[in-house]
Amino acid sequence: MTSTLSPAELTQQLESLESRMAYQEHWLDTLDQAVAQQERRLATLEQLSALMRERLREQHQARHMDDAPDASRPEDDIPPHY
Repeated sequence: MTSTLSPAELTQQLESLESRMAYQEHWLDTLDQAVAQQERRLATLEQLSALMRERLREQHQARHMDDAPDASRPEDDIPPHY
């Protein structure tokens, strides 16, 4: 099926396609920037999560060391007025 379009109609179709392509390129760039920003944010959150895990591990180990029978805990101390 062949369609004969006038030069003006072809020009209009070409301009429409170019406009749509420019719009899509703009949104592709915008999405690319958003993905890059999310990747940076994810990396930062992963680092923060790793630091928090390490601190929790250290606190957990310190707490178990405090639970040793020879270690005195403040809550076990008898207040001076007794």
